[in-house]
Amino acid sequence: MSQRRVVITGIGLITPLGHTVDDLWTNLINGKSGADYITRFDAEKFKTKFACEVKGFDVEKYMDKKEARKMDVFTQYALACSSDAIQMSGLDLTKLDLTRCGVIWASGIGGIKTLQDEISDFVKSDGNPRFSPFFIPKMISDIAAGSISIKFGFRGINYSTVSACASSSNSIGAAFEQIAWGRHDVMICGGSEASVVEAALGGFSSMKALSERNDDPQTASRPFDKDRDGFVLGEGAAGFILEEHEMAKKTWRSYYCRNCWRRLFCGCLSYHSTSSRRRRGCSGYEKCYC
Repeated sequence: MSQRRVVITGIGLITPLGHTVDDLWTNLINGKSGADYITRFDAEKFKTKFACEVKGFDVEKYMDKKEARKMDVFTQYALACSSDAIQMSGLDLTKLDLTRCGVIWASGIGGIKTLQDEISDFVKSDGNPRFSPFFIPKMISDIAAGSISIKFGFRGINYSTVSACASSSNSIGAAFEQIAWGRHDVMICGGSEASVVEAALGGFSSMKALSERNDDPQTASRPFDKDRDGFVLGEGAAGFILEEHEMAKKTWRSYYCRNCWRRLFCGCLSYHSTSSRRRRGCSGYEKCYC
């Protein structure tokens, strides 16, 4: 079987630099940084006091408050940006074979805020196990992919990729292959995180993984600089609609990338859990999407 061509027809974003493609691009080319002092909790006692927070996110634009309370924020981000991506794509869901539409969505850490809050509440209690019935469904990484499928009625493949910093890249590659080899016609892929919480900040800080450039957060993210002292904790989501090329072309819809090709990314955790140095023989940094 020959490999089918794959195109990107929709993009959705929830980021510290904007919630639309245009806003994000404008801020990027103007050199704006999403890093700033943490506002979500008091970080005074932490070694790192800044992060890249999503600001101004209106969850009620995408769902009602009752539904939102059943989800961790990383799932809210996932649903928001996938909804925007579907809208941009112009897909008519009523005309699709939904058994050939799937979701592969990434999250490196899942609902860490939910996990932190539930354990904290239990520790402060009298020992009776009064856990929320939504605790596990809100926490697990795969719930974002499931929630997206439920929202749009997709009944094809559905799972989550977890591969550290490469999680979302691998979700795109895996989704691409589903279409390229004829298993599916439409895929939603991407990833989301909502990790600007005390547990994540403290954990990464203890590993000496975070920048401590508290005097100048805006310039702290400098991955290839000789003065790099760590990464900057961030959050947000990005989602893509992938389609088989001929299907998209027949409906005269725009697409933003063609002939995507899968290359595996790795976090090189087999070398070191936090170091950015490349392990000898690891090709993860040499291969890319194009």
